[in-house]
Amino acid sequence: MNVLDELAALYADRGLGSYFGEQVSMLEHGLQAAWFATQEQAAPALVVAALLHDVGHLVETVPDDLADWHTDARHEDVGAAWLARHFGPEVTEPVALHVAAKRYLCATQPAYHARLSQASVVTLALQGGPMNAVQVADFERKPHHTDAVRLRHWDDQGKLAGFSAPAFDVYRPMISALLRVPAAARDRSYAP
Repeated sequence: MNVLDELAALYADRGLGSYFGEQVSMLEHGLQAAWFATQEQAAPALVVAALLHDVGHLVETVPDDLADWHTDARHEDVGAAWLARHFGPEVTEPVALHVAAKRYLCATQPAYHARLSQASVVTLALQGGPMNAVQVADFERKPHHTDAVRLRHWDDQGKLAGFSAPAFDVYRPMISALLRVPAAARDRSYAP
């Protein structure tokens, strides 16, 4: 199975479950975040990062009920590591930094915290809360921090019940173009 089919299957299987206290599934959330990225004419790598930013929740088993979370699942690290097998840093780094971007925005934009969903408020506490001044400065030095902040805003927007975003398959050509090894070449390498 190539990575495009693997991703599609992962989202079709595990992505249909509820998104930890939100009113959308994980698949709907990713599709909505990608749609908002396209509306802002984001680069293809950032659209794909928006689509796949929560893949870490799908490749590891975590409690379904947010009330059962007692520690941070570090899904951003898990997802970025999983994606790094197939994509470069233009996709993986915004994914790796999207939780830090939430903490950063809470520290640097006081009104941002009030816009968080209730589930994001709960996970913010598990993730370390707003950054301190040293953490803010460190975050701002990271090469992909601006993209991570943009992704974070699309993440926050992508929680609309009943909103119909384009399907996963719409993004297959964009995903394929960003793969380190194109899917067709990968498939040929496994041919008997």
